[in-house]
Amino acid sequence: MSVRKAIAAIHPRIAVVLHDLLAAALAWWIAKALRYAIKPDEVVSFFAAEFPLVLLVQGLLFMWTGLYRGVWRFASLPDLWNILKASLMGSLVIGAMLFLYNRLEGVPRSILFLYPAILVILLGGPRLSYRFWKDSRLDLFESNAVKRVLIVGADRAGEALLRDLRRDSRYSVVGFVDDLGSLRGAKIGGYPVLGTLEELPAVARETGVEMLLIALPGASTAQMRKVVELCDDTGLPYRTVPRLEDVVAGRAHFNEIKEVAIEDLLGRDAVELDWTAIRETLTGRRVLVTGGGGSIGSELCRQVARLGAQSLTVVENSEYNLYRIAKELAADYPELILAPVLADCCDRAAMQQVFVEHRPQVVFHAAAYKHVPLLQNQLRTAFRNNIVGTRQIADLAHEHGVGCFVLISTDKAVNPTSVMGACKRIAEIWCQNLSARSSTRFITVRFGNVLDSAGSVVPLFRQQIRDGGPVTVTHPEMSRYFMTIPEACQLILQASSLGNGGEIFALDMGEPVKIRDLAEQMIRLAGKKPGTEIPIVYTGLRAGEKLFEELFHALENYSETSHAKIFLAQHREVSWDLLQAALNKASAAVDRFDEEELRHCVSSLLPSFRWSDTAQPANVVSIRRQDPGEI
Repeated sequence: MSVRKAIAAIHPRIAVVLHDLLAAALAWWIAKALRYAIKPDEVVSFFAAEFPLVLLVQGLLFMWTGLYRGVWRFASLPDLWNILKASLMGSLVIGAMLFLYNRLEGVPRSILFLYPAILVILLGGPRLSYRFWKDSRLDLFESNAVKRVLIVGADRAGEALLRDLRRDSRYSVVGFVDDLGSLRGAKIGGYPVLGTLEELPAVARETGVEMLLIALPGASTAQMRKVVELCDDTGLPYRTVPRLEDVVAGRAHFNEIKEVAIEDLLGRDAVELDWTAIRETLTGRRVLVTGGGGSIGSELCRQVARLGAQSLTVVENSEYNLYRIAKELAADYPELILAPVLADCCDRAAMQQVFVEHRPQVVFHAAAYKHVPLLQNQLRTAFRNNIVGTRQIADLAHEHGVGCFVLISTDKAVNPTSVMGACKRIAEIWCQNLSARSSTRFITVRFGNVLDSAGSVVPLFRQQIRDGGPVTVTHPEMSRYFMTIPEACQLILQASSLGNGGEIFALDMGEPVKIRDLAEQMIRLAGKKPGTEIPIVYTGLRAGEKLFEELFHALENYSETSHAKIFLAQHREVSWDLLQAALNKASAAVDRFDEEELRHCVSSLLPSFRWSDTAQPANVVSIRRQDPGEI
């Protein structure tokens, strides 16, 4: 660093030191002058060592109390406390030093009481005035347009947001709206609470605000939906602060203003998890995640790394996805022993080498093809990846004595009507029945659609809205369960600690969401009007699609677990010899690319499964009937 840059860097701090020392000298002079002004017949006098002693003592105390570590721009109560502490201690130490020097000759005792009070004013006044000037944006050269905003939520988050906005010249806060009765008519930081949430549209009109800022990080999903509906009624743009769970997880910063995301409205209330049990399962363990570059797999890797796994092996067949997650993990968790493996789960030799070399103790099998319409006419590809690949990884876990194997499944495996769902159901059957013959705990986790995962409906709708529409929905009555990616992964981790082997776990998914409502809400969040500015077109059900999904089969006799939001399905025993024979026959058909033989194998394993090349809304009827089940 050059001398010029060094001087420029320390110059503001020198100015602060000089200001404070001048204030100390001035405070001592004023205190003495005031004392002698009471008795005009006495003359004010100073001895040679008086001011040097005051400046030396007070300067050292300023440094000791940390006064120079504060920044005037953000002066606050902690700085005022440091000033008060330094002033009182300075008066005591100066008094003691002068007593030792000359028995306080020429220094009346009352000065020692006047001095700290005057010094607090001289030190605190300029600091607070400077901050007030900055916060009030009195810069006459400021040319940016100021946007009038109304804060929705007057609790701590609202007050903290107000403090941040005061330092942002782009916004001018008008006031608050909040439903808390005790705040009615009150002022927060000098700004009034103008009404309740229900009165938001009227308050917005009366105050002429240009934007709404939602400061309700702890609001439930239902509350957030209600607030957003009220904001929509105003016709004004609106933003929000992140949810508390996102802040805690490090995915967002507190009071960071962002657009309202569809996750804020369709994600469900945070589920309390037993993190102690989860850590006992993963901390210090060697973990393998297949499909670790995908939406679920990559988030699983992040959470496993965050929980202190000893090592993490990431298997992925997409070179770019593997590169991306490996780079991220290496940067965020440099102490983690990370092994990125570019391989296909169906490659027996490669997977055998992974198990031999890395000796995993916990396996999360997230590798799968999941796009229902795309797989509907590609049975061999779906069967090879979702069944043969799963069987191979599960068998290797059994052979190498892995402690826990978790299969990532889907609600589409319940009464499947699609090739994808049927393949996932067969994978479940294999893992459930292998568990009864293995020391490895084989556990299955089912959940519904994951918001914003690769290839899901949310990114598709977002792109269609960006392109100006139309937004395509297959059926006006189609509904799905939704959960966020972090929530899905937390459920997987919790299941790994709960299961004894052979179970299917599913989360209480709340109420299903109509895809039509999802499309309309996303259009509104984009600032457009559904049906007019962005049309919605219904294209009809595609082959293999259901109008709605289920999480349990009627014969699975689901029950509660020790966790209030996680349910357990009892697995159904099948003939082990018949199951092995059918899958061996199917594997041979995969090698021959004999899709007709594969159809027969799937039908033998899932007698209730009906093949169809065109979607029939009538398949809704078959979903609810009590089928005899699989083999």
